[in-house]
Amino acid sequence: MFEHLIPRPTVEAIMEHLEELGIGELTPFSKGTTSLVFTGNLGEKKVVVKLQRPDSPRNNFEREAKLIRVVSKFGITPPLLFTGVFKGLNYMVREFASGEPILYADLEKSHIIEIALKTALLDRLGLDHGQIQGGKHIIIGKRVYFIDFEKAGWRKPRNLTSAMAMMFLGDNSIAKRVREKFSLDRDFLDELRDELREYKKTGRLSGILRFLSRL
Repeated sequence: MFEHLIPRPTVEAIMEHLEELGIGELTPFSKGTTSLVFTGNLGEKKVVVKLQRPDSPRNNFEREAKLIRVVSKFGITPPLLFTGVFKGLNYMVREFASGEPILYADLEKSHIIEIALKTALLDRLGLDHGQIQGGKHIIIGKRVYFIDFEKAGWRKPRNLTSAMAMMFLGDNSIAKRVREKFSLDRDFLDELRDELREYKKTGRLSGILRFLSRL
């Protein structure tokens, strides 16, 4: 799957290295601009291995690892297990986020409220995820997890407002499914905009939560 990006002997050597660390059944999973992603097992845990691409224009692994260690304490993202370097390529290993991306998931009221709580927590921490609106980095399962903090940063956060816009207000497949599922009319959406404006002013989440409880 990744042969055009990284030589097979290098992949095999990395897999052997990871197997020595106890990670088995490694399988290619996805690729990004800066990394290649594998899934595997570490004991009874399913894990994700994120490996730096040899042609990556930047190396943000150390920075991302620090951010994951911060937010995983609050249950926002699965725990980071360890990091390392092999043949000059950085890698990190974290627990797998079971579920499916919000882009494809059937959202329930409980999911939406959990997203509101966790995005508000990110806002209070002062950490902006940076890719929430794309729909690929929120995983819906037994728990809601946010993944891929490569582009996150300590800047003015817009996590909750971005998530609410994506789920309710946008012209995208997620918002269309949510509006249809919960039979939301224009009045509901206008009230939501008012609540989001109030949240931006005050940072208080209570109004948003009361509003979402009506779903």
